[in-house]
Amino acid sequence: MANKYYAVSYKLFSIKDGERVMQEETDANDPFVFISGFGTTIPSFEKQIENLAKGDSFDFTIPQTEAYGEYVAERVIELDKQIFHINGKFDESQIYVGAIIPLQNEDGNRFMGNVLEITDSKVKVDLNHPLAGCDLQFQGTITECRDATDEEIVQMINRLSGGGCGGCGGGGCHSNGECSGGCNSGEGGCGGCGGGCH
Repeated sequence: MANKYYAVSYKLFSIKDGERVMQEETDANDPFVFISGFGTTIPSFEKQIENLAKGDSFDFTIPQTEAYGEYVAERVIELDKQIFHINGKFDESQIYVGAIIPLQNEDGNRFMGNVLEITDSKVKVDLNHPLAGCDLQFQGTITECRDATDEEIVQMINRLSGGGCGGCGGGGCHSNGECSGGCNSGEGGCGGCGGGCH
């Protein structure tokens, strides 16, 4: 199914401890768009829709082990508040409780963190994906399914080299190519449950 162009409208629900919560919704006017075979979506999401055609509906649940994994308490860390200083002053406009902030480790790997708490000297950050520990239920419709054009493949490669493109479906872009920030987080650049731009 490599290099198939998909446009998908869907509702995404997280399921944890028996509680079902809607996390994101796209529609036919602004669908979730991706090209298969690039690893930009959750592999199980691609597998579930690979045999569907334009107009087909779907309703499936991906277990947490095939989505964003279990919630790991050790991924909640405290960082020195000074690393968030700009010109000697703490950047309150960017760093606040609930903010999703880009971070980079010593090896140059980039990831996103959710600010949980700010004290006089520390910033507590949760590095777990916002949907870690959740099963994911997708309900929706395939609005487009065809072979991707060479131009679309090149555009996807460019987006990926620019920091990633992802969403709750795992990663792709909205039809307008803009970031959605779906689920208020992401990994690899900007928003989206799947990691990056949407």
